[in-house]
Amino acid sequence: MNRAGFLISFPILFLSGCSTYPAWLPTAGPSVEQVVEQEKIESPIPVVELDDAVARRVLAAQRADSFAESLSGQAPPGYVVGAGDVLEVSVWEAPPAALFGVAAADARGGLTTTRQTSFPEQIVNVEGVINVPFAGTVPVAGKTPQQIEADLVQRLKGKANQPQVLVRVIHNATSNVTVVGEVTASTRMPLTARGERLLDAVAVAGGVRQPVGKITLQLSRAGKVMAMPLDKVIQDPKQNVYLLPGDVVTALFQPLSFTALGATGRNEEVNFEAQGITLAQALGRMAGVRDNQADARGVFIFRFEEPGVLTSPGAPHTGEAGAKPLPQTPEGKVPVVYRVDLRDPRAFLVAQNFPMRDKDVVYVANAPAAELQKFLNILTASLFSVNNLVNLGR
Repeated sequence: MNRAGFLISFPILFLSGCSTYPAWLPTAGPSVEQVVEQEKIESPIPVVELDDAVARRVLAAQRADSFAESLSGQAPPGYVVGAGDVLEVSVWEAPPAALFGVAAADARGGLTTTRQTSFPEQIVNVEGVINVPFAGTVPVAGKTPQQIEADLVQRLKGKANQPQVLVRVIHNATSNVTVVGEVTASTRMPLTARGERLLDAVAVAGGVRQPVGKITLQLSRAGKVMAMPLDKVIQDPKQNVYLLPGDVVTALFQPLSFTALGATGRNEEVNFEAQGITLAQALGRMAGVRDNQADARGVFIFRFEEPGVLTSPGAPHTGEAGAKPLPQTPEGKVPVVYRVDLRDPRAFLVAQNFPMRDKDVVYVANAPAAELQKFLNILTASLFSVNNLVNLGR
């Protein structure tokens, strides 16, 4: 074998016998082996082979995040008075009115009695009380207007003649829902005893300013934040849940995205619609994988997953002998890597059911032949440079 043949055959033999490539060789990221073998470290990130069972578990976890599943048992509470509300109290007495009535002459010279008295409007103070003549200081916070009326009747019995009381809420300052985001006009919507729902809030705000299919509705309640696509709330009446005082409804325009890296047709952040997309659609939007560079065995989705997906019965890495505890983020999410082998035709069917999540990273590893080509290109360039220097020296 001549020298040139040896120089070409040596790197082929060298690289074919190695599972990893030299550190100085340019690359877009880890190889398939490097991603899979990291499970052996002390704090492993699980690598899960994506199949139909895994896709079904991920879909089930996604449905559990719906408004209907999370808030199905919360019925409208009915209106209750709170600090800051403005109330009007009116009292009627049966004739002859003795406590609030005023004697007056009628057309025949007799005496008649006016029976209704309305007191000035009152703001419920920070202690949740109002003051009513002859009834004293009346606690009203946390009560419905009907409960306040019954309380006042009991307080006025024995003082007024068969008293009847009407309490009206003149200004509602506490039982409201805030609507912001991609709506025509941000607003605070007062809640009534009827029970307003999620789509009522969107309608009161004048609707959304962007196409319905690209809008996500986010509901913040008692420190918990949930989100669903607007078109799914419209299509499924069960998702149109009742609103509670203090809720914040935010309309978000196309807030979801994933990042494509490695041997893909496009390396960039890709936005997608609120209703979500599948892995098959994601591969299409990033222009697929490069057939002259990609390793079809090494399509990976890096994600921070809900713990229940990996700890549910039948899930990989659950109950295995000697299994190490899965690492978690401060938010309680578990980092996981899903692996897809596109050489298997069934993978394309599974990819049509596997949902993408916001902030996912799709990485496609380079094929060993592509790394070899890089090495040969570097070696060839070096040989030509040496040959040129030799020729110049001559």
